[in-house]
This record gives sequence, structure tokens and C-alpha cells, in this order.
Amino acid sequence: MSKNFYISTAIFYTNGSPHIGHAYEMVAADVIARFKRLDGFNVFFLTGTDEHGLKVQKKADELNIKPLEFVNKISKEFLNLSSLLNCSNDDFIRTTEERHKINVNALWKVLDKNGDIYLDEYSGWYSIRDEAFYTEDELLKDENGDYISPEGNSVEWINEESYFFRLSKYEKDLLDLYKKNKDFIKPESRMNEIKNFVSSGLKDISISRKNIKWGIPVSNNVSHIIYVWFDALINYLSALGWAQNDNSFMSFWPANIHLVGKDITRFHAVYWPAFLLSAGIKIPETIFSHGFFLNKGEKISKSLGNTIDPIELCDFYGVDQLRYYMLSTTPFGNDGIYDHELITKHVNAHLSNDLGNLSQRCLTMIKDKCGSKIPDKGKLEERDLIILGSIKGLYKESKEYMEDYQIHNYLDLVFKSISLTNKYFSDEKPWELAKNDVDRMNTVLWVTCEMLRNFGIILQPVLVDGSKKLLGLLNIKTQERQFSNLGDDFAIKIGTKIPDPEVIFPKLNL
Repeated sequence: MSKNFYISTAIFYTNGSPHIGHAYEMVAADVIARFKRLDGFNVFFLTGTDEHGLKVQKKADELNIKPLEFVNKISKEFLNLSSLLNCSNDDFIRTTEERHKINVNALWKVLDKNGDIYLDEYSGWYSIRDEAFYTEDELLKDENGDYISPEGNSVEWINEESYFFRLSKYEKDLLDLYKKNKDFIKPESRMNEIKNFVSSGLKDISISRKNIKWGIPVSNNVSHIIYVWFDALINYLSALGWAQNDNSFMSFWPANIHLVGKDITRFHAVYWPAFLLSAGIKIPETIFSHGFFLNKGEKISKSLGNTIDPIELCDFYGVDQLRYYMLSTTPFGNDGIYDHELITKHVNAHLSNDLGNLSQRCLTMIKDKCGSKIPDKGKLEERDLIILGSIKGLYKESKEYMEDYQIHNYLDLVFKSISLTNKYFSDEKPWELAKNDVDRMNTVLWVTCEMLRNFGIILQPVLVDGSKKLLGLLNIKTQERQFSNLGDDFAIKIGTKIPDPEVIFPKLNL
């Protein structure tokens, strides 16, 4: 029986078009989801859009259109980006959907019934850009001496009636959670940040606003709109039909991993588990807080006006190429860098030269010397067995890395094996063997094809189109492309007719 696995991105805020940072998170989640599916898991992969709040309302007002019209447009851009990036999400949730509103109202009622929501007066600092409340000791000062948020955005003093959640009540419970579950927040540096924040003392948080119209009203007091972050976090339950007692909730909850940007770790690692504790709902296994994608050393954001269009990058570099670069060059959890020269050199070296060229050389020789049929492996020598044996550990180690969400290490491991296979091919010189030792040539070509078959299978989570093309060139049946098909038992069949070779990864120009 297959195990269930639930992974989500954070839902993306619809105050502007998607940028490369959004693409990075989508792709990372997709790679994890695809890896789990190929490893036999029944996966539910969720992404979507966060569509309420004052920032959205103001943006729509600036454009002189209704908020719903505005978010419909932006949400479609995120949906299209997910498709363009070959993301395999099972659902795309929107916070303007009725199913979501039902779950938000249902959770509010449970928390209220449990005595964790109360009406009071809020006085404090609020950032519209961050859609967040801040205490004075959290604020910074700009060059003029004015208060700004930790994200560098302007704040304003607010004094209004508000509903509050008793976050302070859950301080000890949260600290116990962090202590008992060391994998709840990853990487470890983010866990330490959150523990320090909670240990310094939690205050009750405002969860409603009165001065906005765009959002979900509090059911028993419609003059209040539910705070956008309370609303948004519940999407993880909405998609599974928690309030509707859907079977999906019983099958997939608790979530195995929420993948989020490091700037919203607090919302997911403090507020979200506190809401769930109040409601008596199980806590997700892991909150993985990844880094930013930087543009020339600066955080990429809509507010800074330095966004990079991921659609243009896909058109220029290719989808697989972009997916590979984003996840192979930076330890997952750290900040990555957008750099045209680095992308070009990295992709050319690894995809065009190492994997692509190996495939092209090997399959061209099979076409020219073997009549486009996989040759007889003949007698395997020690050096053949050594290179073939490296595959046995490749899956096991890749799986260990991916269970800890070390995507970069999984890719580094595979491409080191590809490099060794290239060396094997070059050292054996099958083009010379063709002149005086055809049997040995056949063995080298068969071994190389077998290695390519395994590479094609194990790289499917990242190189979606490229792996499909490579496995197609080897004529590997669709039903024989799971991780369970790695290794000797499903070795490439002698005599298999293969199509004419094609370039899998064209070289990029600097």
C-alpha cells in the first residue's frame, strides 16, 4: 500500500505578477513531489494564490478596477506559470473560492468556541506592504529616523477595534513542539531564530481589520474583515476539505511539508501551529524555510521594483535548464543568485556537455555501428562492473538526501556519476574499438546506454522534458520509468530498436 505525502508551497500574494522567487519555490516543491511519486508515494501537491487584504484592495483602486477583477488576472498568471514550469500540482487553491471561505469561517468558530478569540482595541504599528503588525522593538529606523518594518517597508500607527487570538496562551506548547520535533522547522538556523522569538515572550495577535472591505467578513460581526494572514494560512485545510469532512483530509493531513520563503517563517512556524493547537488539529511535520533568489545581491521583490520575469527566463534558457540551475547551484535553504553568465556556464557544462554530449556520442555510434539497435553487452569486465555498480548506491543516497530536502546534494551526486560515466566512455574510446574490437565496443556502448537509462529515470523530478526525451531515445517503456526500475533487474534490453539521436540540451550562448 502506497504511503501518502502532502506538500505545499506558500500561496502567492496577488499584489503583482510572479517573479523568479515564486518560480523557485514552485519548482522546488515540484521536484520533491515528483521524487516522492517516482518512489511509490501517493502525493498531494498544493499551490495557489492569496487574494485578500489591504494591499490588493489599494492596487485595484489604483487601476480603477474591482479587486476580484484584479486578482482573477494575477491568479491566472501564477496558474500559467505553474504550467509553464512543468509543475505537477494536484490542486491550485484561491482564497476567493467558496470552499476556502467555508473553512476559514469554520476554523474561526472553533477557535472562538474554545475561548481563544476576543474583541479588544488594537494600538500599534502596521505595514501595508508586509500585511503585518509589529511591536516597537521589532522595528528599525530609516535614514530619516522614521520607523520601518524588518523588511524595510513603511509602517503606520493604527488604533482600531480588533479581534485578537490568544497567542500568548500557546507559548509553552510551541516551545515544547520545537523541542520534541527537531525537524519541525528546517533548516536549523531558522529553527533557532523562531525559538528565540517565542522564548522572548508571545503577545496576543490581531486577527481582524475594520478599515478594509476586501476580504472574508467575520460571520457574527460583518464590520470586521478577517486578517489576511489568518485567512491565507487556512488554505492548507481548505484544499483537503477539512470543514466538509472530506476523505482527502483524513488521507493526507497532517501535511508532510509546507515549503515557504524565509520572510514568512514566523507566520507558518508560530501562528499557524498555534491556530491548529487551539482547534485540536494535528501539526504539520515540517516547515521548510528556503532562501531568496537574489538579483545582483539584492532581494527580489515587487515593492523594490527589481523583479525578474520567469516566463522570459524560460523562453531564453529553457524550462529544464532553469529548473536545474535554480536547484543545483545553491544549498537548499540558502539564498540563490540570478546571474546570466553563471547560468549559461553551469547549464552548458552539466546539461549540454556532460549529459547531452554523452548521450549524443553514444547513441550516434549505435546508429552508425549497430544499426540503431542496443548491442550485446557481451562479457563485462571489472571496469564495466565498477561503473554499473555505482548506480546501486545512487538511488539510496539520492533518497537519503531528498528525505532531508537536500536537493542540491541529490543533483550533485547524480552529476558526479554522469561525469564518471563520461570518463569511462572517453577512456574506453569505442570509436577506436570499432576498428579492431567490435565486441568490446558493443560492451562499452551497452554499459553507457544502461547508465544513461538510470540517469534518465533518476533525473525525472528535475529534468522533466529532458529525461522524457532521453528515455524516449533509449526506447524505455513509460511503465518502466519508476525508481523501482533502477538497477540490474530492468537493464536495457539487447536488440532494442532506438530512434535517431537528437540533441537534448542545446548549448546556450553567453
